Amino acid sequence: MYTRQCIQAIDSHTAGEPTRLVTSGAPDLGSGPLAARLERLRTHFDHFRSTVVNEPRGSDVLVGALLCEPDDSRCSIGVIYFNNVGYLGMCGHGTIGVIATLAYMGFIQPGEHWIDTPVGPVEATLHPNGAVTLKNVRSYRTAVRVPVQVPGYGTVIGDIAWGGNWFFLVEDHQEQLSLQNTDSLTHFTWAIRQALESAKICGDDGSVIDHIELFGAPSSPQADSRNFVLCPGKAYDRSPCGTGTSAKLACLHADGKLQPGQIWRQEGILGSIFEGSVEVRDNSVYPSITGIAHITAEIKLILEPSDPFVSGIPT
Repeated sequence: MYTRQCIQAIDSHTAGEPTRLVTSGAPDLGSGPLAARLERLRTHFDHFRSTVVNEPRGSDVLVGALLCEPDDSRCSIGVIYFNNVGYLGMCGHGTIGVIATLAYMGFIQPGEHWIDTPVGPVEATLHPNGAVTLKNVRSYRTAVRVPVQVPGYGTVIGDIAWGGNWFFLVEDHQEQLSLQNTDSLTHFTWAIRQALESAKICGDDGSVIDHIELFGAPSSPQADSRNFVLCPGKAYDRSPCGTGTSAKLACLHADGKLQPGQIWRQEGILGSIFEGSVEVRDNSVYPSITGIAHITAEIKLILEPSDPFVSGIPT
């Protein structure tokens, strides 16, 4: 005899990038700051992360979102984000997907909503047309034109910036930013990621730079730039990447190329677009990202103890 367990979730995609919001069946992580609860999830319940997002129930590109009670009194909800290999401090497309999903569930109405995350509270506005504007955490650049020797490619130069996750942003490259070229783009950006680690090039406090972002000319006249973003688990972001766009906006502002309130339209590898802008408060940059998410499924994940891959296939 054995007992089946179930995890309830709702799937969405934001500009092509999927999010799976877990609504029930998660482990009890207790209370306290979201960063501390993330560590409890990582230390004691990492099988839950793998169960939700890894094959055979998920895929490398899927981002999971766990709904939690907030710790910050300003917030009505808390969220912990994770993917096929670990955990994310923030997730821009995921937050847009979470807000759209909560609206679909009837939990929220158009207006402003505060969300607690492991890297601090963020504000999101649900617009009457279904679009969501995320006011992200403080974003900034820590290093300009950093060279790294990448085996097979030579010297690659990029900026290091924080937008809720750590990014290495490269504009000077020879790659074609097209959907048909994703294999080559993935190989190139993964080589950069490995080279950064080998050279011990890090973000603040020795943090791993686990997102690589390439930029180029847009394919749409409606956009200012086109990007390709490699995520930590070696899957590329189908959307223009919310935290990546935030990091880019911080760099643009630092270079004097983006004024507060000025709109920047960032195109992703699929051609979908996020609109971004920055606000400056106390000499710090706070990006806003606007996008639209669509609900794709209401699902029940079945966990059978006899299943050899009940906790997912490790990546």
